[in-house]
Amino acid sequence: MAVAVSRDLTVQVLEDVNVVKLNDRQQALHAAVQRGETKCLGVSQMMLGLMVMSYSIPLHFTELTEVITLGVPWWSGLMFMMAGVVAVVLEKHCTMKILQVCMMVSMVTVVLSVVALIIYSVDMSNHPEEPCLKTTHYSCNDKHYASTLSRGLKSSILLFTLVQTAISATLFSLLFRQRHSFGQYTSLTQSAPPTSTVTSSNQD
Repeated sequence: MAVAVSRDLTVQVLEDVNVVKLNDRQQALHAAVQRGETKCLGVSQMMLGLMVMSYSIPLHFTELTEVITLGVPWWSGLMFMMAGVVAVVLEKHCTMKILQVCMMVSMVTVVLSVVALIIYSVDMSNHPEEPCLKTTHYSCNDKHYASTLSRGLKSSILLFTLVQTAISATLFSLLFRQRHSFGQYTSLTQSAPPTSTVTSSNQD
């Protein structure tokens, strides 16, 4: 805090240079995050998480494979939704701490998405579509239809997970660049007041 005394003994408390810089950087950070459209990415992540979990419900009525026994659609879908919620919160309350949390959640989401993609690929490779065996009614057996439905749902979930991986990686890259640009001001965020003031007092 700087103090200036004029000839008429008027004392002026000047704006702290660090506080001014911090406020400018916080506004610039908020503008940068808004330009990155984190809210849109977050809503997309939440929608993908809901779609992954809803598409997995019919799989419980077909053959129980590794995808269902390991609960892959459920923990991956919940992680997608959590990442989306954090991204939306970041857009509304843009602070360096929330930005770091969003970065960490996005990184974890990318890792879990890759693990889920591997499990889906292995599962579909181990459980190919059953051949169509004609029944007395000249239609395929039930096992063929069940395996066809299962592979179709898993293919859709795999596609959703692949899109989620791309979104999370894009968001992480965006936030990493913003954190690198504004990271030097994190030490001031806790102690600096939200606005700077200018006051004056007269002495007789």
